[in-house]
Amino acid sequence: MARSFRFGVTLLTSAAREEWREKCRRAELLGYDVITVADHLGRPAPFPSLVAAADATERPRLGTFVLDSGFWNPTLLAREVATTDQLTDGRLELGLGTGYMKAEHDAAGLPFGTPGERVAHLQRTIEELDKLYGSGDFAPQPLQRPRPPLLVGGNGDRVLKLTARHAEIAAFTGGRADTDGKPIMLTAAQLEERVAAYRRFAADRAEPAELNLLIYMVVPTNDRRAALWPALGGIPYLTIPDLTEDEALELPTFLIGTVRQMADQLRAQRERYGFTYITVVEPAMEAFAPVIEELRGE
Repeated sequence: MARSFRFGVTLLTSAAREEWREKCRRAELLGYDVITVADHLGRPAPFPSLVAAADATERPRLGTFVLDSGFWNPTLLAREVATTDQLTDGRLELGLGTGYMKAEHDAAGLPFGTPGERVAHLQRTIEELDKLYGSGDFAPQPLQRPRPPLLVGGNGDRVLKLTARHAEIAAFTGGRADTDGKPIMLTAAQLEERVAAYRRFAADRAEPAELNLLIYMVVPTNDRRAALWPALGGIPYLTIPDLTEDEALELPTFLIGTVRQMADQLRAQRERYGFTYITVVEPAMEAFAPVIEELRGE
């Protein structure tokens, strides 16, 4: 039986205390189940932002979406995660990834490493967190035991194997990064192949993971075809492959249409891929809310 949907929003813009609190309260009012913060230079710092979000809200879970593991020493990260889980009353979900933007590592004076080195560091980080939280000597300890639920984001085989072994949530961006860190969108068929690869790696799991998909754009319209190319052309930070109109309309990470059409697309994608945890970016927070209402409880 398919999981029920749940919905997250990743907040991208920093704000003074009361403005941040109001934004988080608005996300809760709109029906979002998870409020998340990314881990990029120029964006809000994840852990204090999530503590403030917890203080302003009652229901939503709080998540890192996702931490660049290359920014973090595993032992220091264990302290941050445990403290944040305590201060959010056990509402934290820990999202981790390898990092994909070399320019940010250069700006921070941190090594970027090869893809293999970045995956190896992510693996060490996950294993060290489990080791520390399993030790009676480490403090502080998270409220959630043995640790907060782990989300791992990435599409490559090495990351998917890690996800299959360790994560409660497998997150797919629907894209791959070029050498500059700019996402290149996967077609529907390419994403289906990546999900199938994950399922092969996770075949021996006792409990299946929840599958997450990041939605880059939500465009309410009564004419999907007329809105398509202007919408895709307005995203300079994404590379869209050379597609026919029908292929572009099938891209899983874009929702274009009426509320019913967008809800039907997510239902179809749950059937095809298994995605039940849907995350949108902050600019789409209001536009996506009627879709949450349409799908609530399904």
